[in-house]
Amino acid sequence: MNALGSQIANLWGQLLDLLSKIVNPDWGALVNLLPVFLVGPVILGLLALAGGWVVYTVRRPRARVRVAEGPRPALLDEAGAALFPDGEPFCPRDALVYPPGAARCDACHEELAVRCPMCGLERPSSIVTCGNCGLVLRVEPRVRLLQPTGPPPGGAAAA
Repeated sequence: MNALGSQIANLWGQLLDLLSKIVNPDWGALVNLLPVFLVGPVILGLLALAGGWVVYTVRRPRARVRVAEGPRPALLDEAGAALFPDGEPFCPRDALVYPPGAARCDACHEELAVRCPMCGLERPSSIVTCGNCGLVLRVEPRVRLLQPTGPPPGGAAAA
């Protein structure tokens, strides 16, 4: 009976040792694990935000436009004569207005003209300074003209 009593006492001692670790934990070891429990969810949250941002950036709706960079037809007055804007190169033969910096007409290959915005004198677009008033006209293209491609397929645009 003595062997059975020592086995029960040994089992009882192991049970009390296990309970003492649960009731009185090693607080130093648990405090050392605290950054893992706090930083881990923060890193996971930041990764989830970054992933959501990437998914949104890839899948967001975009406007469908095309860039109009070439020549455009000049406006016409009531008599049907072409009206050319001041300071922009134009071809008087083909009634086309070109973006700033163009030198020759794409259709007839003649040199483009430009009208001085200050005095209204026409001169070749290759000459930068107006011979009449002395205005230096060096226009750089700043923005591109964007033209919508039209309503979505299958009907009119949503109001």
